[in-house]
Amino acid sequence: MIILPAIDIKDGRCVRLYQGDYAAITSYDADPVEVAQRWQFAGASWVHIVDLDGAALGQPINFELIGHIRSATSLQIELGGGMRSLTHIKQMLDLGIDRIILGTIALTHRAMLETALAQWGERIAVGLDARNGMVAIAGWRTTSHVQATTLAAELGASGVRRYIYTDIARDGTLTGPNLDALKEMQRTLDVGTNVITPSSSIDIGTNLIAPLSSSLIASGGIRSINDLRSLAALSIEGAIVGKALYTGAIDLAEAIREIER
Repeated sequence: MIILPAIDIKDGRCVRLYQGDYAAITSYDADPVEVAQRWQFAGASWVHIVDLDGAALGQPINFELIGHIRSATSLQIELGGGMRSLTHIKQMLDLGIDRIILGTIALTHRAMLETALAQWGERIAVGLDARNGMVAIAGWRTTSHVQATTLAAELGASGVRRYIYTDIARDGTLTGPNLDALKEMQRTLDVGTNVITPSSSIDIGTNLIAPLSSSLIASGGIRSINDLRSLAALSIEGAIVGKALYTGAIDLAEAIREIER
């Protein structure tokens, strides 16, 4: 399981929100570039960056700062926050970002998501951010009436192969990941990948072969190495760790040595 240290950027600083509340912010570091370099030195291969200003306003805001992180490290970078047009997506991919996380448009502009998948494939992931099981969008400020598992099942048929699931109630709380919700999401994705459709399979000649599998990355509430062990036991692709790194509850280098290697 890959450990992805988190860098959430607001007003140019590394911050953590409590349960996604923009009014409940803790600021940790003034320089996100230095933080990214610190995570790389600790052995990280990926970093999870969220442009919180962009998520709130619906367009990338911290473009220049994210570009500095790109040029100052060799980390693979996944980025979310404000990615609500094909132009924004291309702009960040051209900057050298490895993976773009789409959240809001997965619910509100399905055709745009499908176009992005067709154009950039594996470089597109979908963020499923859930509040009480329901998908939240627009920087988590609006909660829909759509179940996260229902949306995941629909998106699988559209060709989505990587999902990042966040339990908003756990995010920034250090209360542990929602293992039950993650298991339910896994079951949903497993069912989806066992249904062979033209969009989920490889066609060689006239024969359809096995559907492509889906990957799941967990986020929200991770507080200890034991939590990471529990997540690794689920055989998910990755785990995003934020507040526990900033408070020192988890030592990133030690976690990578045990969980990744």
